[in-house]
Amino acid sequence: MATHGKKYRESAKAVDLTKAYPLSEAVALLKKSGYTKFDGSVEIAVKTFADAKYNDQMMRGTTILPHGTGKSKRIAVFTSDEAEAKKAWADIAGTEALLNDIKAGKFNFDILLTTPEHIRDLAPVAKQLGPKGLMPSPKAGTVVANIPQAVEEFKKGKMEFKLDKTGNINAAVGKLSFTETQIEENIRAFLKALEDNKPAGVKGKLIKKVFIAPTMWPGIQIEA
Repeated sequence: MATHGKKYRESAKAVDLTKAYPLSEAVALLKKSGYTKFDGSVEIAVKTFADAKYNDQMMRGTTILPHGTGKSKRIAVFTSDEAEAKKAWADIAGTEALLNDIKAGKFNFDILLTTPEHIRDLAPVAKQLGPKGLMPSPKAGTVVANIPQAVEEFKKGKMEFKLDKTGNINAAVGKLSFTETQIEENIRAFLKALEDNKPAGVKGKLIKKVFIAPTMWPGIQIEA
């Protein structure tokens, strides 16, 4: 069985594991709890009533948090209009050179965007991109007609969420350096995005339990 360090155990004493806290109280507790020397992420874990075994209960979508995630993203654009992409502040843009880098295992980006007419050109490197979660897809908002708009949205903190096989959704919704108000607003926006994307196959409530936690700290349950 895994054991936790002294700081983790001391921090855990401040949390009542049998209690679901109001969001504002949970965020205040979270802000006091981080003991790492770096600016840790604020993680959210949502247990849903969705069953990933059924196609009509799968969930996958995107949302833009009002205050971003606090993490900058390196964006590559697979496009023949390199000038347009670079003007939109894409970090990398092109076709053949980018394709060769991917084939060589060079992934100097966190997000890969492309247009509908170019998606087929990425087929030769689908096996390299897929396992890393980098293959563009319409559901992830990475196959788009308007490249400048897409680059701007991802630079502002647009993020993808996806139901895993256990019915959970995990994501980073900010940094500990954010204010309590910023963290609360990001969490509310994220939970609203989940509700807005509730699968047709889920009857009744979507969300069962919600936990938030800073990096390397025990989870705090909030009222769902």
